[in-house]
Amino acid sequence: MGTYINVGNTGFQRARNSEYVDKSALISVVNRTLFTERQFSCVTRCRRFGKSMAARMLYAYYDHSCDSRSLFADLEIAGDPTFEQHLNKYAAIYLDITDFVARDKSDDIVNKIDAALIEDVSKAYADVPVKQDDSLMDYLLRISIATGEQFVFIIDEWDAICREFAPGTKAMDDYVGWLRRMFKSQQAFRVFAGVYMTGILPIKKYKTESALNNFQEYSMVEPRKMGKFFGFTKEEVHMLAVKHGMDFDELVKWYDGYQIGDEHSMFNPNSVIQAIDSGRCRSFWASTGAFDAVAHYIQMNFEGLKDDIIKMLAGGRCQVDPTGFQNDMKEIETKDDVLTVLIHLGYLSYNWQKDECYIPNKEVGGEMVNAIRANNWKEVTNAILSSKQLLQDTLDGDEEAVARGVDAAHDEHTSILSYNNENSLACVLSIAYYYAKNDYVMHRELPTGRGFADIVLIPRKNVESPAIVLELKYNKDADSAIDQILRKQYPEKVAQYSGDLLLVGINYDKEQKTHQCKIEKLENHKD
Repeated sequence: MGTYINVGNTGFQRARNSEYVDKSALISVVNRTLFTERQFSCVTRCRRFGKSMAARMLYAYYDHSCDSRSLFADLEIAGDPTFEQHLNKYAAIYLDITDFVARDKSDDIVNKIDAALIEDVSKAYADVPVKQDDSLMDYLLRISIATGEQFVFIIDEWDAICREFAPGTKAMDDYVGWLRRMFKSQQAFRVFAGVYMTGILPIKKYKTESALNNFQEYSMVEPRKMGKFFGFTKEEVHMLAVKHGMDFDELVKWYDGYQIGDEHSMFNPNSVIQAIDSGRCRSFWASTGAFDAVAHYIQMNFEGLKDDIIKMLAGGRCQVDPTGFQNDMKEIETKDDVLTVLIHLGYLSYNWQKDECYIPNKEVGGEMVNAIRANNWKEVTNAILSSKQLLQDTLDGDEEAVARGVDAAHDEHTSILSYNNENSLACVLSIAYYYAKNDYVMHRELPTGRGFADIVLIPRKNVESPAIVLELKYNKDADSAIDQILRKQYPEKVAQYSGDLLLVGINYDKEQKTHQCKIEKLENHKD
């Protein structure tokens, strides 16, 4: 067994010995790229979304130094027409770039990678001696010519050097040059049956052109047909919840919410598994190691960035154009760049149909709040800390306390948001009721007319509190807000709800710069 070649299948064996969700159909997608012009794949996703697991699975399947049939016999790939054709048929090389970055920060890191691979491969092909000036590509080409073999090359964390070394440094320039020599020339088609790279960032762009434009790229922004392999689907998580006696609705609240391509309900797989192992849902996001980067990005002084972060924290969505991002975490030049890198890191989800981004779930929302605290956004932090009491005052029907609480939330936000229309009213109120997300699903309704907007809070499963409809008025009165709720049909999200209902009318008086509140309770509102 080698270090980089003939590694065997022990990595995937450990996965099968653990709680394993079948993602083996990924293999059939990769199989169909082998020996074609699409044989170079770069599949990127955020930390803890199964990148290394997929790489180890692919290696166990292709490596000809082991017999992996029993590991795949009960998985989906075993029924695919390509299964037998490629099972354990290739000389496979596995390279994890983080193994080098973790111990070597020198400008010569790329030469050391090349030399280490040559040394290991030469042990497997002792009949093909290494020449003095051989690069890895030179040596692999001579092996292919001498033996007729073609390699499958799997690179995990391909972008670790890009994340560690700044653009323009010798290490970065050497790495880009190494990748091009390995995979960009026509000789690459003679040497490789297929190449699979995985990491966090797509391949770096240079003046809008990819450094390796012969690669097929699949990312958090553009996963193509691989979306279902980027995380756990709702059906997969439901199966795990039933198997382990977990509350599925809690798993949804904490870890669902990612849209990846056409897959509209994807879960963070690492967090789901950790929740199952620990027996309860909580945030496992801090262990991803990306917190410092996020805190750094959201404090960047790009126009509108702070407003957008607050809007998303309140449950809203923001426009984003990811096309200008250079796929480099150090070259951040616009607000869109910040939002795009947060998508790649998994702190935001991306709806490609509308070019919108948003915070996907409770786990990520909590880490975003931590990043905001680290940036000393006192006005937002204070409103969030006060939101528990505001919810209790609302449930108690204490109209004066609610009005005071909304006044305070408004005062905290005046330095950030222009408080002059229904959307800013709704945004401030969504932050003010942030704590309610623990027990409620918050829905921001589209404005239904000039001067007001609805916020609907539907209690989660096993929560006995009433649903809440917040009707917001601007420079009118709180009674008219209640009257409006009663006159019109309830918002769509309330239509199927049959429990107690709180109607909360809130008006902002522009002259007095104060809020008024009116609360009415309807018991079993459908009766």
